[in-house]
Amino acid sequence: MEKKNLIEDNINNLTDFWKTVGTPFLSYHKNDTFEYCKIENSGWPNKLWLRNDITKNNLPEIIKTMQSNSGLVLPYWDIFGTKSYEILDAYGFTLKTEQVAMALKLDQKFALQNTLSFKKIDNEQDAKIWSDLYPNAFGYVISKEILIHNHTDVHFYLVFQDNQPIGTFMLFQTGNNIGIHGVGVIPEMRRKGFAEEIMKFALNLSIDLKAGYALLQASAMGKDIYTRLGFEDLFIIKNYVLKTE
Repeated sequence: MEKKNLIEDNINNLTDFWKTVGTPFLSYHKNDTFEYCKIENSGWPNKLWLRNDITKNNLPEIIKTMQSNSGLVLPYWDIFGTKSYEILDAYGFTLKTEQVAMALKLDQKFALQNTLSFKKIDNEQDAKIWSDLYPNAFGYVISKEILIHNHTDVHFYLVFQDNQPIGTFMLFQTGNNIGIHGVGVIPEMRRKGFAEEIMKFALNLSIDLKAGYALLQASAMGKDIYTRLGFEDLFIIKNYVLKTE
C-alpha cells in the first residue's frame, strides 16, 4: 500500500477510535473546523483534532474550546510540509509530547514465549482491574465505564504473568486495518521483554481478525520495540496543550 494511504489510514483509525469511545457518553463533538472528545472523569481520549492543516483563522475557536474543556490535547499531524505547527508555538500552546505514527504489513505470525496469559475484557469486574492497572503504566486514567460501554467495538485486553495483572493493550479495527493502542506494562515489570511479547500477541491476534496492516503511534519509550518488529515510520505527531498561566 502507498505510504500516503497508510498515513490517512493511521489518522482515521486513531480519530475513529476517539470518536467511537466518546459517542456513548455524548462526548464527541464536530464542527466545520475540528472535532473533539472530552470524557469526564477520564484522562483519555480528551483530544481536539483537525482534518486539514491548521491556520491562524482556526485559533480563536480552538483556544476557546480548549479553555472551556480543560485537559484537551491537540494532536498536530506533521504531514503537510508547511511547518504550520509554528503557529501553535507562537500563539500560547506548549508541546507536551511527540509520537511517531507507524505501520506494519501483517503477513506472518510471530513465535511467542508463552510466559504471559491474556484475557479479553467482557465484564465489569475485569474492566475495573484493567482501569486500576492502566494509570500505573501510563500515568493517566481510562475509566472503567469506557470499557463497559465499548467492549463490543474495542478489544480491551489484560495481560497476566503468573496470574498477576501486569499490562494492557487495546485493538481497534477500521476496515482492513487494526490500530494497536495502550500497550503498557507496570513499571516494576519493565525491562523483562514483556512489552515486546504483548506486541507479538497483539499482532498475531490482528492477523486472526483478518487485518492487513497494523497501525500505531509510538512514544520514545516504545519505538525501538516496534522498529525491531518491522514497523515503518509514517509521520510525526506533535501533541499540544494550552500554556497554563
